[in-house]
Amino acid sequence: MVKFAIKTPPQHTTWSDMLEIWLAADQMEVFHSAWNFDHFYPIHGDPNGPCLEGWTTLIALTQATKRLRVGCMVHGMHYRHPAVTANMAATLDIISGGRLNLGLGAGWFETESAAYGLELGTIKERMDRFDEGVAVIKSLLANESTTFDGAFYQLIDARCEPKGPQSPDVPIMIGGGGEQRTLRTVARHATMWDALGIEVDAWKAKREILHAHCAEVGRDPSEIETSVHVMFAPDADPNELADKAMMRAEAGVDHVVFSMRAPLSVKHIEPLAVALSAVT
Repeated sequence: MVKFAIKTPPQHTTWSDMLEIWLAADQMEVFHSAWNFDHFYPIHGDPNGPCLEGWTTLIALTQATKRLRVGCMVHGMHYRHPAVTANMAATLDIISGGRLNLGLGAGWFETESAAYGLELGTIKERMDRFDEGVAVIKSLLANESTTFDGAFYQLIDARCEPKGPQSPDVPIMIGGGGEQRTLRTVARHATMWDALGIEVDAWKAKREILHAHCAEVGRDPSEIETSVHVMFAPDADPNELADKAMMRAEAGVDHVVFSMRAPLSVKHIEPLAVALSAVT
């Protein structure tokens, strides 16, 4: 059965509004998980507007909730060394009582990267770095020590302790739709794949490409859960949102993520929950 999630991008909003939404969703069984994003500048609307930091808000929202699975769509690999990301993930897995989904992506937002002096690189460099980073994170979350000699990352007998309750299998969600590199990394490493706000026919085509990559690496594609975004504007009709979700579910999507747009308000959550309950 399809699962539903909310996403509160921490842009053009306030901490109190995000907290109210997560607390409300935590009380509504129809929502399986909740997510934020990992950017330092808004990616929609005024780029000079406010944007809360992703890991900090995710940790605080996790502590405030009890039931929802939690995660970020997605943490940019070039923002933090993957060994740091692994330690943060293990700690958050402990704090959450094993509710963490670890979202990872190669990074793409040139504006904030350039402003902060974070080297983004060419698409090839991003994807090569991403492949190495995912391997480093998976090893640190699963093994007692990790030695790694890559072009971007080098570790010598590196440790990540203590590990969380989901170790050695912390679910890794990889976001993106790049057919040659991203989907191949999904096939090799991911527990979940998010294709963002893609239409049904395009999603089906990318799923076939993912299945081909899985065949190449000897992976059963049924081991990888899928998710897509449905954009959730403040004036959206909840029944129309529910219909869009079910169209994607009928196509085979496992998770539908309702990505909220500013201004975020808790008053929009209950009507959506009612509409979703009516169609499932």
